[in-house]
Amino acid sequence: MSDSDKVGSSTTGDEQLTQYSSRLNNNEKKADYVNADTFDDEKSSNVEPEYVEVKRSLNARMISMIAIGGTIGTGLFISTGGTLADAALGAANGWNYWFSWAITFALELSVVGQVIQLWTDAVPLAAWITIFFVILTVFNLFPVKYYGEVEFWIAFLKVIAVVGWLLYAFIIVCGAGKTGPVGFRYWRNPGPWGPGILVENVNTGRFLGWLASLINAAFTFQGTELVGISAGESANPRKTVPSAIRKVLFRILVFYVLCMLFIGLLVPYDDPKLAANGYYTASSPFIVAMQNAGTKILPDIFNAVVLVTIISAGNSNIYCGSRILYGLAEAGVAPKFFKRTTKHGVPYVAVLFTASFGSLGYLACSDQGNNAFNWLLNITATSGLIAWGWISFTHIRFMQILKQRGIERDSLPFKAKFMPYGAYYAAIAIFILVFVQGFQAFFGFTATAFFTAYVSIILFVVCWIVFHFYFNGFGAKAWKWSSVFIPIEECDIDSGVREIDDLVWEEEPPKNIWEKFWNWVA
Repeated sequence: MSDSDKVGSSTTGDEQLTQYSSRLNNNEKKADYVNADTFDDEKSSNVEPEYVEVKRSLNARMISMIAIGGTIGTGLFISTGGTLADAALGAANGWNYWFSWAITFALELSVVGQVIQLWTDAVPLAAWITIFFVILTVFNLFPVKYYGEVEFWIAFLKVIAVVGWLLYAFIIVCGAGKTGPVGFRYWRNPGPWGPGILVENVNTGRFLGWLASLINAAFTFQGTELVGISAGESANPRKTVPSAIRKVLFRILVFYVLCMLFIGLLVPYDDPKLAANGYYTASSPFIVAMQNAGTKILPDIFNAVVLVTIISAGNSNIYCGSRILYGLAEAGVAPKFFKRTTKHGVPYVAVLFTASFGSLGYLACSDQGNNAFNWLLNITATSGLIAWGWISFTHIRFMQILKQRGIERDSLPFKAKFMPYGAYYAAIAIFILVFVQGFQAFFGFTATAFFTAYVSIILFVVCWIVFHFYFNGFGAKAWKWSSVFIPIEECDIDSGVREIDDLVWEEEPPKNIWEKFWNWVA
């Protein structure tokens, strides 16, 4: 998701993902970088602290699996049950997107202990949260190549787990379980639709139930944009990023649509285990399906996969959030100290600050742990939706700029399909969903429910207003439309392009069968 560090109206869409890397990692162009070897020198002198660039240590193999693994996480396994300183909009969206990842980290921590409780509750939930809080924070202080390697293998495990689940589910549907041939049994009784929610009218209640499910679905799909974040530390973004993006549609069809189809076949909507209290993953539809089929041991194995998935997701949350914060600081809309890096290029201040929001995960230690999960889920999903909406909007603006300049889209390194219609559809649908997703707060209205549903929108609007007047003052300029959205003829889509075009991407050819295999996969 590249617009976390670009202008609201001059930010490019998917087609400019490769340019993201130059903005985030702009070679030797940054005059305020001071080369130093240790942090001790920084503490003992009055010179500006050390700023070294993030390192390009993620290869094609890692980028490809990060792109795949980013779509498989808690959402699927559990909840299915400088130019920027010229636009306030871009600054607000960048902070909103960072907020989304920071809160998601708290969400993952709130769940990790509850997953382990399927096996034992001898260790308090707060202890598990603390253990993984520390481990994940410390791990993100290591060079990015270790993050890439770990995420590669965890993503590979996720893929194996999902493929294995699909094969298992198909076999059970055909009659291998104790339930015999399932087929479309549950679509006939109790039926494909539940009774609905909130109102007595069945049809209206079913519509509201479907509407309520959209926010969970949005959270589930968030993560597909991780490949854009990793572009800044990719060894060859011009090649690896477009290749990974092209696989998104295929991944969604395989990993989500097929999984949901088999879950619908194997688990009736009125199964009491879906509303199970206590052990958290006991309500996962994947595990419920295994239990209904009478399969032994496999639920425990899958629970372990879920645990690894959540740990991986929490790891990615800190990584993404810290890089977004680093980009915001580089663009001048976040405190400069967030650019401080270790000699290995790790933005350690941004890492620690982002990770600190994981403390919200302790909310799950209350008697209503699931409510804490739903609360955090709603906040982060809405924040992610807002960011997606502005990505679509800026992509539309980008295509308008190209048309105004007479630039053919075929000349770009990557061209998104179904444009501009896809961008218009996404922008309109997303912004409608952002405003209606909190409709349940108006049934038995409470201030807490309303704030939970709309806090992300409130935060975004407040940030937008603050940045608007910060950059434009309170004079006549602040009240002009051109200070809200930069005129198309003034938008900058050139910064960083020449630098990245001039770079020579060195890539070693695969040396053995193992490397050739992963090169083919990537």
